[in-house]
Amino acid sequence: MSAALGRRAPPAAEREVGVAADAKQRVHDFWNAQGCGEALLGPSGSEDYARQRRERYRLEPYIPAFAGFRRSKGQRVLEIGVGLGADHECFAAARAELYGIDLTERAIAHTRARLAAAGLRSQLSVADAEALPFEDEFFDVVYSWGVLHHSPDTQRAIDEVWRVLRPGGTARLMIYHSESLVGLMLRARYALLTGRPWRSRAQVFAEHLESPGTKAYTAEQARQLCARFETVSLATLLTHGDLLSSGAGQRHQGPLLATARRLWPRRWLRRWLPERGLFMLITATKAPR
Repeated sequence: MSAALGRRAPPAAEREVGVAADAKQRVHDFWNAQGCGEALLGPSGSEDYARQRRERYRLEPYIPAFAGFRRSKGQRVLEIGVGLGADHECFAAARAELYGIDLTERAIAHTRARLAAAGLRSQLSVADAEALPFEDEFFDVVYSWGVLHHSPDTQRAIDEVWRVLRPGGTARLMIYHSESLVGLMLRARYALLTGRPWRSRAQVFAEHLESPGTKAYTAEQARQLCARFETVSLATLLTHGDLLSSGAGQRHQGPLLATARRLWPRRWLRRWLPERGLFMLITATKAPR
């Protein structure tokens, strides 16, 4: 009998763990190769963090109010997915008691360098959103902008957010909205125009929007993800991606997209489809004791 025939197949649970680990490694490798928004730093090696911060908030001016930087003084705040650290710098400047994690070493290195240059402090570590290295009920606020939909198990990550929040604490999370103009464009490009109209939005998001396995959710699905919280409020926003008013991310280029940017009816979309934005902003409060 050959070794292959004599080897026992791993249990289903072991196979599932292996698949999940592979998926997480692919997400790590994607973002560790180039952080989100890294092109905004300027020429390679310049690390112009002030420039990146200005451009970030020009493109996404709703972030400061949603994140609540000014309200965070004295609060114990966790940011999940610090990225290049622009939001983290704002929390630190507001004198929050600040912690930050990211799946990638690259993001932590950028954020450490950024804070050091500004004379600011945070407790930063490489960690997994699905297994946060913090005690139960430790934080007043957990903030995460555009990160948890990249986790292979988004439900588990949001359950971890709930676990580490103190009673009465607040989660401020942005995840992607599946019923968005970006979703429609991606499906048109990678399903209809490729002769595969049967491809679902979930498949297209997973394969063609940012890191492998990226997900997006309806409002109802987002509420289900946050079912353990006492109160949940949702808002969707048209983004520069929906309106094709900026670069569409590091995976999308070409003449078709360039033509669409010139012809896109932005004024009409803002008036008639304001709820079809990619960004879904979730404010969720944990029940007090």
